[in-house]
Amino acid sequence: MPHKVADAIQMFISPGPKPNGLQAVDDGLLYIDQGNGHVYKLDWKTGETLFEAPTETVHSSGITVGDDLIWVASTYSCEVFAIDPKTGKTVDRYKSPGAGINATREHLSESTGRHSQPTGDHGLEWRDGHIYIASPPSQFVHVLEAASWKEIHRFRTPGFRVHGIAWAQEEGHMWVADTSFGVVSRIRVEDGRCYDAFRVSDPVQVHGMTIKDNILWYADDRGPIGFLSVSMEPDF
Repeated sequence: MPHKVADAIQMFISPGPKPNGLQAVDDGLLYIDQGNGHVYKLDWKTGETLFEAPTETVHSSGITVGDDLIWVASTYSCEVFAIDPKTGKTVDRYKSPGAGINATREHLSESTGRHSQPTGDHGLEWRDGHIYIASPPSQFVHVLEAASWKEIHRFRTPGFRVHGIAWAQEEGHMWVADTSFGVVSRIRVEDGRCYDAFRVSDPVQVHGMTIKDNILWYADDRGPIGFLSVSMEPDF
């Protein structure tokens, strides 16, 4: 049985140095840059910058919108920021639900000169007052009630370094990307059960991910932004 493999179609290069989180919105493509901490809104076809603002986030990796705010995963401060969509100014900041050491770095120690610091979350999504937070250290997507910042659910993700997430067309399902495995999977939010998957071949790395018109878009943190050309139906 052949593996399903996506063709990564690059559309443009990001205006910032390290695109790391994507979110489709009605009037463009939002992204957070891990290199300079700026939030951008880009034209879908040309990549032209429609909006740009600096944020106080630290090496950020995820972005979404909800409750008239932009939400950003500030990965290296182990927080999630709520920011003003017109200015980029911080409205509030919350503790990361999944902060810790990534599994692939647990063996490192100060005695070897290669110790690892705790990091926080990556991909974000929003639905019905809840924020969905992908966390590589915990290997879960955490579901929090935004108003109280209480975790109401979590589900495990395939692989060991979950990054971008996006709502699937199928009700109650989500696409999740594991950057290190090079695999994007469709899983059921209720319990993490996997229903579809495809590979993204080297050298492309899917960091940020979002969906528009049932087409998944990706950001590779070395600059490319584009979409993944692949059947969205299981064929195995």
